[in-house]
Amino acid sequence: MPEQQTAEGRIGPAEEVADFLRLRREQIAQRWADAAVFRTVFTVSRDEAVEAGRAVVEALAAVASSGRVEDSEADGFTVVREQLARTAHSRARAGATIGQISAEMDELRRPVTELLLEELSGKPAEHQRECATTLAVLMGTLRLVMLETTTVSGQELINRQRLEMLEIATPVIKLWEGIVAVPLIGTLDSARSQVVMETLLDAVVEQHARFAILDITGVPTVDSLVAQHLMKTVAAARLMGAECIVSGIRPAIAQTIVHLGIDLSSVLTRASLADALAYALQQQGAHIVANPAAAEPR
Repeated sequence: MPEQQTAEGRIGPAEEVADFLRLRREQIAQRWADAAVFRTVFTVSRDEAVEAGRAVVEALAAVASSGRVEDSEADGFTVVREQLARTAHSRARAGATIGQISAEMDELRRPVTELLLEELSGKPAEHQRECATTLAVLMGTLRLVMLETTTVSGQELINRQRLEMLEIATPVIKLWEGIVAVPLIGTLDSARSQVVMETLLDAVVEQHARFAILDITGVPTVDSLVAQHLMKTVAAARLMGAECIVSGIRPAIAQTIVHLGIDLSSVLTRASLADALAYALQQQGAHIVANPAAAEPR
């Protein structure tokens, strides 16, 4: 419940802090605009930093009015979470650590505390201490909200970069008219297998491919999960009208597949990428003739 009045009839510290924040919003925003957490983000226009500061002050006033100064989930913070997330994302991209961002948020407390004590001058010392303590708790909660958004923003950035790396590590190569190939290197997990399937199917549509080659020469191990992903990719390619060929199955992987009892009888396989390409070309009516002169020493 919001704190309204004390037994003496005066308003309580939380409501006092809320009134102060509304009254001094512009001054606080102007001082915050020069703080590192805002200055390093809004580098083009100082007015943008001031506007961001105003929004945060209004949010703090709303939280103080509700009396939930220790609650990072208070409704008042909802309107500024997006702003804090953009700020946190910008600071994280600039290389700032969680500790640096925490220290920068802590710097915001000093100017607003100075203004509060100035506003409360002449009032009982005990009331000043109560209001200062309430403001300190409120600013600490704001810092917690900022750190939470920083953590979420950092994890989103990591996930996005991971997805981008998966896409880069899964190139689709057009080998011939109507023939595309995906050379796979490294370990296949569920996330990467999904990227492989999506990338391959997109290439089949864009290139009007009749044959799609999955070359796993660079895949160190194949377990039952990886085999299932490969079979799903083959089935999906067939549904798109393309014949899928798996190439590059090394002896060790072949033995593993046999020991696991995985049935790949429905999957067309070839020993190497060259063999798979030759098969696809032959199926399209091309005649491949070896050049005997190329094997003779000059």
